[in-house]
Formats: sequence, C-alpha cells, structure tokens
Amino acid sequence: MQTAIFGGGCFWCTEAVFQSVKGVSQVVSGYMGGELKHPTYMEICNGDTGHAEVIQIEFDEKVTSFSELLLIFFKTHNPTTLNRQGNDTGTQYRSVIFYANQDQKEQAVKMIDKLTKELVYDSPIVTEICPISDFYEAEDYHQNYFNQNQGKPYCAFVIQPKLNKFASDFKDKIIPQEAK
Repeated sequence: MQTAIFGGGCFWCTEAVFQSVKGVSQVVSGYMGGELKHPTYMEICNGDTGHAEVIQIEFDEKVTSFSELLLIFFKTHNPTTLNRQGNDTGTQYRSVIFYANQDQKEQAVKMIDKLTKELVYDSPIVTEICPISDFYEAEDYHQNYFNQNQGKPYCAFVIQPKLNKFASDFKDKIIPQEAK
C-alpha cells in the first residue's frame, strides 16, 4: 500500500470522491502544512495556522496508480483558484499535493504540465506541490462525513454534484455499489 495526500478545498468533498475509487483502502481527513502542533478544526478555520484541509489516501498502486489519483484530484476540484473552492475561502482550502517521495513530486509536476499544455483550464493551475509534513487527523465528526450526513444541505448541493461528475468522468475507477 502507498500513501497520497491531497488538499482540494473542503476535505468532506475530496474524502467522498476518493472513498469511491477502486484500490483505495482508506481515506482519512486531516490537516497538513502548518506550523501549529495538533491544530483543531476551529483553529484551522481561522486561516492563520498555515494548515490545509487534506485527505490521506492509502491505495494499492496495482489497482489505481498515483498518476490516476492525480488526474482524479485535478478533475474533481478547481486547481486554478488560489485559496478557494467555491464559497469556501482561505488558505485552509488551497489546492495542494503533499508528496511522499521524489517520484510523487515528479508525477505531480508532470501532470500539471500535461493539463496546462492541453489547455484543460482557462486559468493557470495554482496547486502547490510540497513535501509531506506532520499529518494531524481531523476530529471524528469530519471522518466519513458524506456517508454519515447525506441529508444535510452541504452534502446534497455541494458534495453530491462532485460525486456525480466524478462518476461520469471516471466510470472505470469507481467501486461498484454492491462491493461497498
């Protein structure tokens, strides 16, 4: 198993997407990239700790490669908005890839170059590429959020449309419902 750490705005959204990917065995929401040790959600929300909301993904490279995870990451959030995803604003919502090794860093750079050359986005990609630092698991109520709160408005109006887009763009990478 390998680890990938992505920040693509609200971790509730990214967690829900990657929990549906074949080869992903675990997704944990948390915080990375700041100075404060053991931050809380409320401290992160103030936007002055330097942390990003991230997900830590454990995956089987034989089933879904890191490169495929990168493509899913880029296609399921807006990597062109600095410190913002939709109505969520602040440095905690920045687009960021925390790499575990040189190969992950090179793959991330290569993916950004590819998407830029293909003119996939109208604006430049502003995703940060940073080495992994201390990961702090988010509070329990943030874990598996979508699956436990599907009736809440944020889930229905923000997360579900992302999942629908993911399902249409990556049919071959989705875990079948009966396997969940």
